[in-house]
Amino acid sequence: MAKARRRRPMSDINVVPYIDVMLVLLVIFMVTAPLMTQGIKVTLPEATSDPIAIEDASKFLTVTIDKTGGYSLDVEGDQASLELSQVAESVAKIAASNPDIQVLVEGDVEIPYGLIVDLMDRLQQAGVQNVGLITQPTQI
Repeated sequence: MAKARRRRPMSDINVVPYIDVMLVLLVIFMVTAPLMTQGIKVTLPEATSDPIAIEDASKFLTVTIDKTGGYSLDVEGDQASLELSQVAESVAKIAASNPDIQVLVEGDVEIPYGLIVDLMDRLQQAGVQNVGLITQPTQI
């Protein structure tokens, strides 16, 4: 009698379908990731200036003024919409605990210059020594 052929279990895994699924997911994440950024839409003024070297993000605090004149404060990635007096109070508290903090003002190009001056005056009264303006590089 001939020996019955034994079927050995197949120990190989076909990974081609998994690679296809992975590539589809990669494309989906690449398309949706830019859409998930949150923030306030601000058109920055253009200026020729050197970029600020950010070594430690915790040493910077961003105050944004949108084109409607609304203020928001960005503390460690969380943006809160506030009134000017609330911004000054919050910045004063943060500056008291961290005197080396630098405040960056991000103002829309369409807002009146007086709003930025008023904000910078309030920040100075709150005890902030380092105030910078965020601009966008000029388009050539």
